[in-house]
Amino acid sequence: MDFYHHSLGRDEWRAVRRVMGGLFLTTGPETAALEKEMAAFLGVPDTVGVSSCTEAMFLSLVALGVGPGDEVITTPTSFVSTANSIIRTGATCVFADVEPGTGNLDVAAVEAALTPRTKAVIPVHLYGHMADMRALRALANRHRLHLVEDAAHCFEGVRDDARPGQLSDTACFSFYATKNLTCGEGGLVACRAPDLAAHLRRLRLHGIDRDAATRHGLVYRHWDMLELGYKANMNDLQAAILRPQLPKVQAKLARRQHLARRYDRGFAGLPGVQVPEVRPGVVHARHLYTIQVDPARRDEVLAGLQARGIGVAVNFRPIHLMTWWRERFGYREGAFPNAERLGASTITLPFYPGLRRDAQDRVVQAVREVVLGG
Repeated sequence: MDFYHHSLGRDEWRAVRRVMGGLFLTTGPETAALEKEMAAFLGVPDTVGVSSCTEAMFLSLVALGVGPGDEVITTPTSFVSTANSIIRTGATCVFADVEPGTGNLDVAAVEAALTPRTKAVIPVHLYGHMADMRALRALANRHRLHLVEDAAHCFEGVRDDARPGQLSDTACFSFYATKNLTCGEGGLVACRAPDLAAHLRRLRLHGIDRDAATRHGLVYRHWDMLELGYKANMNDLQAAILRPQLPKVQAKLARRQHLARRYDRGFAGLPGVQVPEVRPGVVHARHLYTIQVDPARRDEVLAGLQARGIGVAVNFRPIHLMTWWRERFGYREGAFPNAERLGASTITLPFYPGLRRDAQDRVVQAVREVVLGG
C-alpha cells in the first residue's frame, strides 16, 4: 500500500495547458493571481511565492535582518531544513525542547533558552497542529523578537481563532510532493507588512527591482539590482497547478479529518499505541497521521508493517542527533528528552484524501497484528 498518493486531476491538467499556451512560464501573472488568492484564504495582506518552504524560511530571516552574531530558537523535532535555514544566514541555531503531547515547541523551554543574542523564534506546526502562537507572540513582544512560522504542515490550520501568518512576521508554507496542496516543489511566504513583502520579492529574484513580467511591455524599462539576492522564485507552471486546489481545500480537509477519526477509533484501547493529541481550540490541518509505540520496539513495528505491505515513514528523528549536527556542535543524547522520545517512538501511517476505507482498515489491522503479536 502506498504511503501517499496525490489527488491532482483534470483541473490541474487544464490549468497547466492554459499556462503553456500563454507567454509566461516563469514568475508572471499566474503567480501574482495565486499570491492574491492565498492571502485571501489565510486572512493576511500579502503572500510571496517562492521555490520551497526552505527558501521561504531563509529569505524571511534575511529580510528580518538575522545574520552572524544572532541566535534563532527552534525545535529539534522537524525536517532538517528548519534548522539549516538558520545556519545558512550565519546565525546560531538554538534548540528548545517540545511538548510531549503535541511535539510542538514548549513555550517555557523557549523562554529558558533566550539570551541577549536571541533575535527570532521559528515554531514548527508539527503534523498540522499549530503551536501556541498567542503565547509565542506575547513572548516575542516582551523580548522584541521576530517570529517566523514553519507552517509546512499547516496551511489549513487554526488555533485560538488565528491562522498561520496572522500573529507572526512571516509564515512559510511548503507545496512539496506530499503536502496537502502540492505542485511537486514550491513554497510561499505569508506576511502582514507591505515593506517586508516587497523586500521578499526582491530577495527571491537576485535583488532586482523588476521581474520579467514587470519588465514586459511595449516600451522597454531598465531594471536595477538593489541588493544581493537569491534565485528562489515560484514559476507560473507551479502556480497553475496550485490554484485549482484552493477551492477544494476545505472539502479535502474534512476528508482527512474523517480518516483521522477512523484511525483514532481503530487504535483506541490498543495497548502500546498512543495516538496524536489535539489541544482545545485547534483546527488540525491533518497533514500527517502518526502513532507512537515503545521506542524499544519501534523499528520492529516498522519492519512488521512493511512486511505486510504497508508504506510507513518516520517524522522526525531529532535534528540535533543527526551526524552533521553531532559532529559540528557536539550534541549528545539526553539534550532534549521529549524530542528524542518522540523521534524514537513515532511511526507515520498512510494518510491522504484518496485513502480507501478498506485500505485504512488494513493499516489498522496490520498495526494490531504487529503490536500484539510481537
